Amino acid sequence: MTTSSELIGVIERRSAHNYHPLPVVISEAQGAWVTDVDGRRFLDCLSGYSSLNFGHGNEKIVEAAQRQLARLTLTSRAFYHDQFAEFCAGLGDLTGKDMILPMNTGAEAVETAIKVARKWGYEVKGVEPEQATIIVMEDNFHGRTTTIVSFSTDPDARGGFGPYTPGFKIVKYGSVEAVREAIDANTVAVLVEPIQGEAGVLVPPDGYLTQLRELCTAENILMIADEIQSGLGRTGRTFACEHENVVPDMYVLGKALGGGVVPVSAVAANADVLGVIKPGQHGSTFGGNPLACAVGNAVIEILRTGEFQERAARLGEVLHARLRELIGDGVVTVRGRGLWAGVDIDPSLATGRQVSEALMARGVLAKDTHGSTIRLAPPIVISEEDLLWAVDQLADAIKSFR
Repeated sequence: MTTSSELIGVIERRSAHNYHPLPVVISEAQGAWVTDVDGRRFLDCLSGYSSLNFGHGNEKIVEAAQRQLARLTLTSRAFYHDQFAEFCAGLGDLTGKDMILPMNTGAEAVETAIKVARKWGYEVKGVEPEQATIIVMEDNFHGRTTTIVSFSTDPDARGGFGPYTPGFKIVKYGSVEAVREAIDANTVAVLVEPIQGEAGVLVPPDGYLTQLRELCTAENILMIADEIQSGLGRTGRTFACEHENVVPDMYVLGKALGGGVVPVSAVAANADVLGVIKPGQHGSTFGGNPLACAVGNAVIEILRTGEFQERAARLGEVLHARLRELIGDGVVTVRGRGLWAGVDIDPSLATGRQVSEALMARGVLAKDTHGSTIRLAPPIVISEEDLLWAVDQLADAIKSFR
């Protein structure tokens, strides 16, 4: 039998070092728990950065994938297939939008939204050719393609990958006034995460999304909500924008839309926006493939009941209440919404990486971001008992650095 250490040795020699994983090699998973090649069990409190909102091996999603695997997996968009209509109609109903443009990864969906916004700006708003600008936020994370890192403020994501794509204005997250000041005749869209995940689960001030929606409407610019991490039940609502009853012009979706089985992403908007895309102007061989649509249809069906949204809201209250008890005892701040939390560790005690490693030693998998911040985003299927146990392990891990 090959051990974790042996496999990690091969990976470190033969794989590019674009990630810095925790030293665990997972081989099996079910629900909120995973097992490594050495037989050790861990509680997954990262959920593939919200890709596994519905748990590992969700029965409905796996069954849908297995049925489709035996029938048809790929046609390309050169032909229609029998899962496509249900996917577009179902996701359209879930988002309240007329049209869906399916892709694979979240970054592809963001790139799609950027292209659509620019084309809408030229053809509908009347912006001069090649002059369109999109307003984005400091500390954003929308992916790592060349265009997207061009407007990143993270030096690790951006540094060394220039020359960069023009056409973006970066403003302070959470400030509607900063957006207002950045708008000019060439502005076609504002791209925003309703909650910034990679930045440390940053929740904007109350009313921010509402005021942003009002400003975009008044100035005839598109509001694009990147709900790739925050959407599909994670925050206790189907979409995080719903906490302020805001409906953006475009939803950018991914991660949990694939149920933790296959990459599935999409842009959802009304026909007056997505209708600017014509045949041959944008596409993807695998985007909207039969397997992806079958899985996506299962996810949409799960979300229709509201069960997972209600569960995330209820367990989120439990999680945040328990985490707040740690403030002043090794924890500086707790942020988040639903089953999603950013926990700032006292930097004088330990880094986020050190705490993540200490958590792993105690049977909990989580990941750090930006120095001393730990992100917690367990699958929504997690039990309350396991959730509280995870926070107890966090408290014990922090205590070990005193």
